[in-house]
Amino acid sequence: MEPANTLHQDGESKGGVLAHLERLEAQENRCHKQSKEPQKVQGVESALGTEIHKLRRLRDKLRAELKQRRARVKASTANAKPNQTMEISEQEVLERKQENMKATLQAYRFTGLSGKQTSRGVCVCISTAFEGNLLDSYFVDLVIQKPLRIHHHSVPVFIPLEDIAAKYLQTDIQHFLFSLCEYLNAYSGRKYQADQLQSDFAAFLTGPLQRNALCNLLSFSYKVDPKGQSFPFCARLLYKDLTVTLPTDVTITYQGTEALSTLWEEQRASHETLFCMKPLHQVFASFARKREKLDMSLIP
Repeated sequence: MEPANTLHQDGESKGGVLAHLERLEAQENRCHKQSKEPQKVQGVESALGTEIHKLRRLRDKLRAELKQRRARVKASTANAKPNQTMEISEQEVLERKQENMKATLQAYRFTGLSGKQTSRGVCVCISTAFEGNLLDSYFVDLVIQKPLRIHHHSVPVFIPLEDIAAKYLQTDIQHFLFSLCEYLNAYSGRKYQADQLQSDFAAFLTGPLQRNALCNLLSFSYKVDPKGQSFPFCARLLYKDLTVTLPTDVTITYQGTEALSTLWEEQRASHETLFCMKPLHQVFASFARKREKLDMSLIP
């Protein structure tokens, strides 16, 4: 019985040793694997570092090539022929001015501006009006070249066309046309008022209407009541601003030897205000309406 027990104990002893050896081998394998992992990580990091260096060298190379190319383009532009560059620039400027002219004529057509292209450039027609009444028309024939110039025109000599052209023709064609329209419309409006006074309200005048070519200085004598026996008023209307249709300076005096009564002085002062605020023919139209009311009040 004892030998059997010994064998049993020896077998258990042997089994314990083998198991212990297996555990030692497994532990050794784990340690070996763990020792290899840092080496693997170091290898990956080394490969990535090499790739980064390659990409940086490629980036620096591309930057250098781009810098060289920009330098060549700049040098070729600077070495271009000056005359050729100037001709291209002037041509572009002229084409731009033609386009601006077309746009201007289309935009201002409803204001009385119209025009058509010619072999030289464009012919602009300016139609004037006052209070909805169409008046005179004028034209300006422009040559589209460098510099712009006026070939022919029908603008009256007393309109400062040369001054307007010197200010705006080369720099702002729209401003040139707009300014010229202002002068022509204002002149036509002043002339229209003077003509209306002479034709429709001549009965109020006690002498001839005196005016200059620009119609910016008018002088005349008148009575509020054509049938009255009182001395007439003398009016002097000055339009200092040639782009307006209402006078900037009005002087009304009383033609007579007697001193003015308070009533006549008030009337004289009110006339000065009226002439500053209303067109000339409208003022006399108001005189006519007051006279009609006065005549009706006298009917029994």
